[in-house]
Amino acid sequence: MMKILRILIKILLVLSIPAIVAACQIIQTIGDMPEKESVMRYEELPYYRDGFFHAAEELPFYPERITGSGGGRWRHVFNTANAPKTTLPTVPLTASSFTDPPAELAFYWLGHSSLIIELDGLRFMVDPVLSNAAPIPGIIRRYIDAPIQSKDLPHLDYVLITHDHYDHLEYAAIRALRKRPDTRFIVPYGVGAHLKKWGVPDERIHEIGWSETFQAGNVSITSEETIHYSGRTYGRRNTTLWTAYVMKGKESSLFISGDAGYSGHFKEIGERHGSFRLAFLDSDAWNPGWPKTHLFPEEVIRAYHDLRAETLVPVHWGVFALGRHPWDESIRMIRALADEDENVNLLTPIMGEKVIPGETLTADWWESSGRD
Repeated sequence: MMKILRILIKILLVLSIPAIVAACQIIQTIGDMPEKESVMRYEELPYYRDGFFHAAEELPFYPERITGSGGGRWRHVFNTANAPKTTLPTVPLTASSFTDPPAELAFYWLGHSSLIIELDGLRFMVDPVLSNAAPIPGIIRRYIDAPIQSKDLPHLDYVLITHDHYDHLEYAAIRALRKRPDTRFIVPYGVGAHLKKWGVPDERIHEIGWSETFQAGNVSITSEETIHYSGRTYGRRNTTLWTAYVMKGKESSLFISGDAGYSGHFKEIGERHGSFRLAFLDSDAWNPGWPKTHLFPEEVIRAYHDLRAETLVPVHWGVFALGRHPWDESIRMIRALADEDENVNLLTPIMGEKVIPGETLTADWWESSGRD
């Protein structure tokens, strides 16, 4: 009997080890809370109170108004009718795909909200997410592999994080980038705690809040207010800040919305910073049930005009099943609205395609992709 019991115990131990390892990995991926000293500084900010950051407008949620289909929360686990039926096109990239030194102005959309931007000879990466967008492998999977993997990334001067949701801040990508001693990170208040937990040295992390500017060589990077929320667990919602970014070089200014609901802040930013050469705008996962969380297609066009931008680049689409509508519905609606408005200059690159504004012509590639 004792022999059988010992065998059973050994079996249970063997079976439990993978579960323990997986649990530890998930806990690590979640990140960390801001330190007490940081929280004391945040309490001096007008948009921080009662232990949380606050947007100018609270985010409404109307369960009875939710539209669309796609399996509810199970859409994050299984492909649904909203996913592409065939493989989407990409332009594969390696470190050798990039020029040295970086261009004065060029960008690569890597899918969803991940970008590589070259401005005034510096190279920036925005919201690096190159695998799945959840703490558990296999949850919120990509429709298609990223056009580049972490090990193949070129030299990056700076990494910009807009907020700490899993589809904008990936543990695996940060763990790879921490090994690059010349790469620095610009993040909203509180997000630095995640990076430090994952091994990024404190001196390479620069936290900024709304209306604050960090100078990166000849490029100024200003954090701007936006309507959204943060958190890598429900219990930590809004304990870190979320942001949009304004990047100003010698000749070109760029706007990166991060995730955003529509409000008057777009017009205020346009009036304060002048026109933008490029506006990268959140354009997917909208729903009447959560009307201020992301931009509806018509709001994308409105925000573009509010910002007085020269060129619109829709992002936050084409990779993850985060909404309850077909994967290409947003871009189709935006293209139709842009066609009706002769004052909209729309760029829609394939994932991984190099774009030089004013030179590169892009196509409506989704028209011939993702269908049987």
